[in-house]
Amino acid sequence: MEYKLLYSVLEVFVLGISLGEARIQVSTNDLDVLVGDSSTFHLSWKDAESPVVVEFSIDHSDLIHLDPVHVKLDPNQNVSVAVYGDVAGHAVVSSNIIPHVDGANDVFVRVTVQHSYAIYYTSIVVGWIYFLAWSISFYPQVYMNWKRKSVVGLNFDFLALNLMGFVLYSLFNGGLYWIRDVENEYLERNPKGLNPVQINDIVFSLHACFATCVTVAQCFIYERAGQTVSKVAGGIIVICALFLGISLIIAIVEVITWLTFLYFCSYVKLATTLIKYVPQAYMNYRRKSTVGWSIGNIFLDFTGGTLSMLQMILNSYNYNDWASIFGDPTKFGLGLFSVAFDILFMIQHYILYRDQQEYIEINGDNIPVPKEDLPEPVLS
Repeated sequence: MEYKLLYSVLEVFVLGISLGEARIQVSTNDLDVLVGDSSTFHLSWKDAESPVVVEFSIDHSDLIHLDPVHVKLDPNQNVSVAVYGDVAGHAVVSSNIIPHVDGANDVFVRVTVQHSYAIYYTSIVVGWIYFLAWSISFYPQVYMNWKRKSVVGLNFDFLALNLMGFVLYSLFNGGLYWIRDVENEYLERNPKGLNPVQINDIVFSLHACFATCVTVAQCFIYERAGQTVSKVAGGIIVICALFLGISLIIAIVEVITWLTFLYFCSYVKLATTLIKYVPQAYMNYRRKSTVGWSIGNIFLDFTGGTLSMLQMILNSYNYNDWASIFGDPTKFGLGLFSVAFDILFMIQHYILYRDQQEYIEINGDNIPVPKEDLPEPVLS
């Protein structure tokens, strides 16, 4: 049989299976193999007095094949099993142990078949670059506010919605990563899956909260020309708070699980991501100026969003998993939505409002002031 030039990463998740003190063990939790070649993991039957037979089944047998497809394990014997990747994609190898042992169904192998090592490592590099771009993107605005000693031009609705979104994102990530009961509940719902929250998600969300709080603090220190959070944004925040408050109560009384509550937090975060840029874009349009709104922030956000979508495309091709984009378009759509607004902000900054004006508040109205008439420290 001929094979395309691919390789697979095999993640083996095996819970110890005991019959008295007897248990089945697998030699490694991670196994890389090129399609057309093979790599090996080992099964061992420890502290046993009688043999067992392990039969493997594959949910997508067109993607991978094993040799052998079943093994007999004598007491304290070690047996090798080769895994071959045939087509890019994801497959799960389940096991049936004879005679039956309680918990035997928890012994499984999750296989990810990839096209190439180059794409895999490129995806990792792209992921770290967009992580850094998004992390740094908060600071051009912080620096601009400090330099101007003013937050005029920074929309407070955007800031409030952004802060709420990152707080909820941190709650979701922290709950799923640090709270063992919540993680166990997720794994019960997805018994052959991985915890989707990794340490870089925790670091990013907590850092985003910190940086946004710094920007909020600047709004209390520097000139803001009477800017406040609008009634519309305030109403949205109140509605979200009521929804999550009720959800929290029914989670406490165990009507819903804590994992479900955290999912509700993530849904509100996604909703705020969809709307948070609108107030700033409208404010720039109304003022006919982007003064006070950092273009450096936009460039970094654009870089992060573009690379995030690029990574999704690379992974989809490498794993032949286009359903992750077209079957569940939320993450890709949010990235595309953010990039579209970044492009709009660039158009506003460099094309529509090139002759920018600063604004001051007089009797409650924003009055444009030509650049040449402004004090030098006010300009960015």
